[in-house]
Amino acid sequence: MNGAALLLPGQGSHFVGMGRDLAEAFPSVREMYERADETVGAKISQLSWEGPEDELTATQNAQPAILVHSYAVWSLISEAVGEVAVAAGHSLGELTAHLIAGTFSFEDALTIVRRRGELMAMAGKQRPGSMAAILGMTLVDVTAICSEVDNGVVVPANLNADSQIVISGDAGAVARASEYASERGARRVLPLNVSGAFHSPLMQSAATGLREVLEATTLSDPKVPVVANSTAESVTGAGAALETLVSQVTSPVRWVECVGTMRGFEPTEWIEVGPERVLSGLLRRVDRALTATAVGTAESVDAFTNRSLTQAGKPGGER
Repeated sequence: MNGAALLLPGQGSHFVGMGRDLAEAFPSVREMYERADETVGAKISQLSWEGPEDELTATQNAQPAILVHSYAVWSLISEAVGEVAVAAGHSLGELTAHLIAGTFSFEDALTIVRRRGELMAMAGKQRPGSMAAILGMTLVDVTAICSEVDNGVVVPANLNADSQIVISGDAGAVARASEYASERGARRVLPLNVSGAFHSPLMQSAATGLREVLEATTLSDPKVPVVANSTAESVTGAGAALETLVSQVTSPVRWVECVGTMRGFEPTEWIEVGPERVLSGLLRRVDRALTATAVGTAESVDAFTNRSLTQAGKPGGER
């Protein structure tokens, strides 16, 4: 038995009300949110459950909120999951994957992601940028379009599927590349509501600051392989974890390749752990033969754990 592949969502999966049903149903989750509030020095629980939406969406709040939600779900289903073959997260989710893998503690993870969010927000103010999703064009075509923009920086940033590429950079350069894409047959070009040019060279100051935070944190070798966004290779050492988490801030999220690397571990099942179902959808876009079970609500936690108990009770019975 090779074990499960875990998918951990990133920024954009948050929503007002996230995690509230979990905290109401499970005392351990409420306690986890209390620890998060104390560690971060902010009401992550209140922002998650009640908003307001604009404050929850702020990068420095959304990142710890998503991490807490995903880790809370994991704490409830980990026994039912059993063996884990490999884990990967999209952007912020890579840090959640390392938390699950034991690379750092819960409190350290919260401190890291809170500071990561603050650094990314500051970088966005120092050099304002934007992002846009280009649908219906290949990475080769999008890369070529970006290279033709000669005024400002614009690069492919999220390689989510073969025909779903997000670009990032200076606002004017992103706008020009978006125009080129529309003129050359993109199915859709969607500007994204973000506070900075994430996963682009414009985030260099955030990467430098994150390195300082990580170097001041005790890191352990991950207990399960974590596939890095920036390299699409599995990480099993603390030193590699630090380097790939830093490089990720200015590098593209190579999600299609990450899924390919995870597939090489021949997982017995795929599980998305956290709010919404974004990565479950992307998994199907990358490979129609793959399906993930999304677990993010109290109801889905109960369904998942009950399923596992039922399977374990069958003759010959363990998964």
